[in-house]
Amino acid sequence: MISIELQAIAWLVIGCIFWSSVNKSHYQHLITTPARQTGLFVCALAFALLWRIKAGILPGLELHILGVTAITLILGWRFALLSATLASLLLTAFNQISIAQLPIHLLLTAYLPILVSYGVFILCYNLLPRHFFIYIFVCTFICAAFIACFKIIAISLFYYLTGNYNWFELSENYLYLCVIICFPEAMLNGMAITLLITYRPHWVKTFYDKDYLDS
Repeated sequence: MISIELQAIAWLVIGCIFWSSVNKSHYQHLITTPARQTGLFVCALAFALLWRIKAGILPGLELHILGVTAITLILGWRFALLSATLASLLLTAFNQISIAQLPIHLLLTAYLPILVSYGVFILCYNLLPRHFFIYIFVCTFICAAFIACFKIIAISLFYYLTGNYNWFELSENYLYLCVIICFPEAMLNGMAITLLITYRPHWVKTFYDKDYLDS
């Protein structure tokens, strides 16, 4: 269903994104900090479990909770990419994702949603008041709902432009699911971040006490 040429292009884009995320000091800190390693692998396992539980009518058009927004806020975009990559490779090893689907899955389900989630956080941090409730409701709840819709629209556009499905098939079988998935996505991500910044704020890389609690 996915041509070799498209797979190669997707791998090239993925490689460029991942290479741009590699930072020597960050990885040195990861290697020397067991707690950070544990957090990374726990997030990868969470990704794998969430992405394993899925439903779908047509091949390639799966519906599942992403968890991308919460993990991006917890790990930062660099390690969120690494965590998502590990989770995807684990799912591939257990035959949950085929080798042919892997690059498209990484690009549209993991990498682009992670980058968009972090981009929303950066915009909120720089343009909106740095307030506890803005972090929870805008950076987490609203962003997670948006990311759920973004992923469905991105995959729909990909399969439409590559000729795998026509617009009627996509609109009738997949696009309308945005309405169904955005609320549970927002709730899961929002509740996870709310609990963490309440009881373990030092676990959330993008949550700065001096900005969000002193304002």
